Amino acid sequence: MNKDTRKQKDEYIKGIVSNLPESPGCYQYLNEDGTIIYVGKAKNLKRRVSSYFNKEQQSLKTKLLVTKIADIRYIVVNSETDALLLENNLIKKHKPRYNVLLKDDKTYPSICISNDYFPKIFKTRKIIKGAGKYFGPYSNLGALNTLLQLVKELYPLRTCNLKITPEGVRDGKYDSCLEYQIKNCCAPCIGKIGRNEYLKFIEEIVSILKGDIRIVQEKLIAEMRSEAEKMRFEEAQKIKNRFELIENFRSRSEVVNSTLHNLDVFNIESDEKSAFINFLHITNGCINQAFTLEYRKKLDESDEELLAMGIIEMRERFNSTAKEIIVPFPVNIELKGIAINIPQKGDKMRLLSLSKLNVKQYKADRLKQEDKLNPEQKATRLMKEIQQELKLEKLPIRIECFDNSNIQGSDAVAACVVFNKLKPSKKDYRKYNIKSVIGADDYASMREVVRRRYSRAIEENTALPNLILADGGKGQMEAIRGVVEDELNLQIPIAGLVKDGKHRTSELIIGKNGESVGLKQQTALFRLMTQIQNEVHRFAITFHRDKRSKRQTQSELDTIKGIGEKSKLALLKEFKSVKRIKGATKEELSAIIGNSKAELLIKGLQKNETSN
Repeated sequence: MNKDTRKQKDEYIKGIVSNLPESPGCYQYLNEDGTIIYVGKAKNLKRRVSSYFNKEQQSLKTKLLVTKIADIRYIVVNSETDALLLENNLIKKHKPRYNVLLKDDKTYPSICISNDYFPKIFKTRKIIKGAGKYFGPYSNLGALNTLLQLVKELYPLRTCNLKITPEGVRDGKYDSCLEYQIKNCCAPCIGKIGRNEYLKFIEEIVSILKGDIRIVQEKLIAEMRSEAEKMRFEEAQKIKNRFELIENFRSRSEVVNSTLHNLDVFNIESDEKSAFINFLHITNGCINQAFTLEYRKKLDESDEELLAMGIIEMRERFNSTAKEIIVPFPVNIELKGIAINIPQKGDKMRLLSLSKLNVKQYKADRLKQEDKLNPEQKATRLMKEIQQELKLEKLPIRIECFDNSNIQGSDAVAACVVFNKLKPSKKDYRKYNIKSVIGADDYASMREVVRRRYSRAIEENTALPNLILADGGKGQMEAIRGVVEDELNLQIPIAGLVKDGKHRTSELIIGKNGESVGLKQQTALFRLMTQIQNEVHRFAITFHRDKRSKRQTQSELDTIKGIGEKSKLALLKEFKSVKRIKGATKEELSAIIGNSKAELLIKGLQKNETSN
């Protein structure tokens, strides 16, 4: 686009914005192809749309959106509530590129009560208009199955696919099946139950699915008393059994005071990419509906904006008529005749906490699913978390960690382990014998090893890490910093892994002041840091043990040129000790290792004796 064309476009957009009404409504941004790329709502259209073209307030994503705008349309409505409803419908209809994306990629199951002459109740993922009455959808499959199991135990409804007609029942067209024989079906097909009585069952089931369990219980108590008065005790007992089943289910479902009725509860959990919104509908103190949906962010939308969208979406989806909405923070929407409250304590606060627990669990489950499908995505997400926590300029793709090992200064060694994209890169692991340090000086040993490693990396132009970890506190970090920054002039972030009194990873420190980064246990970041620390410790200790073991098994025979490992083992096997080998004759030694080696051995032993 040349300067003249851009200027014409800017003047055209400016003209539209300056003439916008100061009324509630929805605005739509279109690109050069006439495609709607963004839909928004506003209490004041002129003020809201003007804010997009204020360069001081623009984020990077908003700047990108503005460059794509070629035209603006708007619809004026009576209230902000109407604008919110219209925005929700327009987004679902047009699916604009820069609006949040409602992630509804999988069809959640619902419960259907069919429109048959003798209705059936079943689970389905297909909503067919006119086929029956639907309840749901249910994001929690366990809750749906529990409801269906309760209905099955309470009411022996038919499950077959017969097209039962009144004429067929009257003419005896149908035969009873095994389900009737094992008392799972009341056999309406052969007239064992009338339609009116069958539909009474359906009415009670509808009440249960709506959450009106107490209404069903009151009806059952009345029926039970009526049957008892007529001395029909068997029928009364059957009704009592049904009552107890419902009471057991109600006691498990009731989460708060049963006086709380017809409430909607919402909570939100978000990250930089997505927002998860949980919805609970409460009837008579019981959770009658629970659902969590996901929005994919596009323009750094706030939690307040997303929660407002979620409230409208959920209430519309589930046809909620609740007169009170419970939320965790103020939401800028007004719904006619509906109170929006933020509880601070009591039963409503407990409901809000329960909603938060549900949304956190849902988010964790979705992340686990995504991690299984795309392991690299999990690594990238965790690297970004490390970058954010440690305030790093670059993503920590390559992490190197150092550890020393010695016993009172003897057999001093060090080790370096490398994690590439958060996975151990064992081909890059390195072991070091400490050469320039005498005694137990961990800081000097660390300086030697780091100097050797990164001097060589600079000479050979090999990969340098994005983050260096020291298995120790601030002292170890400063020892590394003195070499990396002061001697080698490298700018590599350095952090320290600190252990508690029980030798467990407890904190991560970074910076010259040794600022602590809280590591919450059971988090992915904590597990990663523990893994790195355990791995470098294991690698260093194994190397130290091997070196110590080798030194302890050395003997005078190792210093004699020409006597190899096989000859040494053969001699020790025969004579059991170096002392006995020294006392053996040339003929005895020759019998084991040959004449020439026997001569070398005798000369070597004599030389050692002379030097001692």
